[in-house]
Amino acid sequence: MSSAKAVFQTELEGVDLVSRGKVRDIYDLGEHLLIVATDRLSAFDYILPNPIPDKGKVLNQIAEFWFLRSERICLHHVIETDVDHFPEVLKPYADQLRGRSTLAQKLEMLPVECVARGYLAGSGWKEYQDNQTVCGIKLPAGLKESDKLPEPIFTPATKAEEGHDENIPFEEVERMIGKDRAAEVRDMTLKLYQAGSEYAATRGIIIADTKFEFGYDGDQLIIADEMLTPDSSRFWPADKYEPGKGQPSFDKQFVRDYLLSIGWDKKPPVPELPDEIVEGARDRYLEIFRILTGRDIV
Repeated sequence: MSSAKAVFQTELEGVDLVSRGKVRDIYDLGEHLLIVATDRLSAFDYILPNPIPDKGKVLNQIAEFWFLRSERICLHHVIETDVDHFPEVLKPYADQLRGRSTLAQKLEMLPVECVARGYLAGSGWKEYQDNQTVCGIKLPAGLKESDKLPEPIFTPATKAEEGHDENIPFEEVERMIGKDRAAEVRDMTLKLYQAGSEYAATRGIIIADTKFEFGYDGDQLIIADEMLTPDSSRFWPADKYEPGKGQPSFDKQFVRDYLLSIGWDKKPPVPELPDEIVEGARDRYLEIFRILTGRDIV
């Protein structure tokens, strides 16, 4: 097993905890938010009892990589990621926060997950088999699992506080946030996905699909939360790509596959992960970070 120390959750005394999600702990610092990516791992809508060491650092640092790389396309919420430049109140927690936390802009967040799909996988493949559609979008007949779509599509989903996000038609997004904003986030989602996919291809990686979250500062659209991480995306090695089946991937599918293999019924109690599964998941997160950024986490 790795000797890396895992952070399952943070405890910052005297700092206002806003929420503790499946992965991230969010604190209110007044003017800004502190977003901490822990090493928690969720699968099938449950937080697993075993943290994956360094996972939060990978998520935080790969998101920063993409935010900075894409800022000419869309503004991002990042104020600062260097803990040495964080507010004084956070100094006692520098070691706990280093590499896994972001000082972020407060935004009016949109209540939808903005999903871009370039390949037929996951819930999209399941829906296609039933209706030849994905999120209500009609697709050509005869597509196979993991096939590349004729063009990337926008498939929004609800943003569930608990449980699983559910796909919704674009018309529902228009109803929820208005036609102009719906069109803006759709177009930006596809633009960011296209740019990310083109870069990843140069590193030998296919981005099958991904989800983004957006907020507004006044009338300015801003991307927030995370961006093109192995928690929010399917990353496939291009040299092993073979349509017609599921693909090897650099994300938590490795853990999902293990849980399915042991016959877990996706109900409590949530099973413990053996050391080799924890280590295998950690290796995959670290490897995709190295491939995409060309460096190691700090």
